[in-house]
Amino acid sequence: MLADNPRHLAEHARQRHDQTLHRAQQALAELADAGEQVTVAQLANRAGVSRSWIYTQPALRDRIRQLQQHRASAGFVRDTATRATDDSLRQRLALAHERINQLRTENQQLRDALAHAHGQLRAARLSTGDR
Repeated sequence: MLADNPRHLAEHARQRHDQTLHRAQQALAELADAGEQVTVAQLANRAGVSRSWIYTQPALRDRIRQLQQHRASAGFVRDTATRATDDSLRQRLALAHERINQLRTENQQLRDALAHAHGQLRAARLSTGDR
């Protein structure tokens, strides 16, 4: 048996694909059973596969779409994780506004320093006769 026999390579690739598909299906079932929102990114992370690989699997994509539609049609009420996300976003927005105000103050200080430096430069030119 040669190590480079294409039949053995193809068999190994098929087995690896089957194992990966099984792992992704199991992770998808776990996400659905937990009541979590199912996305390609979450599935990829949970199953340890790439998102691009999931997009090449029509059965997985269809199941993800079904779960998303079911969740949307069931009228799920926002859970505490979503509220925490809203609170987190509000906090981030408040911090961003605070940072904007700091940057405005810093910009004004830099403008004042630049104007002062221009004034000194102009005064120096006038005193030496350069114009």
